[in-house]
Amino acid sequence: MPEALDDQLIGQLVDRAKAGGIKLTGEGGLLQQLTKRLLESALEGEITDHLGHEKHERAADGNTRNGTRSKTVVTEVGPVEIEIPRDRVGSFEPQIVKKRQRRLTGVDEMVLSLSARGLTHGEISAHLAEVYGAEVSKTTISTITDKVIDGMNEWQNRPLDSGRFPLIVANQS
Repeated sequence: MPEALDDQLIGQLVDRAKAGGIKLTGEGGLLQQLTKRLLESALEGEITDHLGHEKHERAADGNTRNGTRSKTVVTEVGPVEIEIPRDRVGSFEPQIVKKRQRRLTGVDEMVLSLSARGLTHGEISAHLAEVYGAEVSKTTISTITDKVIDGMNEWQNRPLDSGRFPLIVANQS
């Protein structure tokens, strides 16, 4: 029964979007709007949990909500502008969309996959703009690939634990 309700709800959303002239994908599309609502709802839940009280309730410690700040994040459905809630003391550290995070998961993996297939940074940037409407600069793409290469080099050059690797001696006599 819950699956039927979900299918019915999704069908209603799609029908309302079509009736209102809203595209399903692309800038201002249904997927972008749903992503925005979902992220903002999750962030509201995070700040409520952090503060320990609902919106418009009195705070025991004096720390309350203090408006929002706008932030654009790049997602699989394109760039999405969201409102990040703030608290008066400045102790709120969101986890869904962390401070200074500009890309949600998926974009980094896509850049690495396209890079591994031999595409140049310019081609990757053009692909992301064409398919997802996301303006990702060549510099950002370079930063993503450099970060991964640095991590791989660090892992390859790590000191080996002598107790974990058996020594095998072969005698060819």
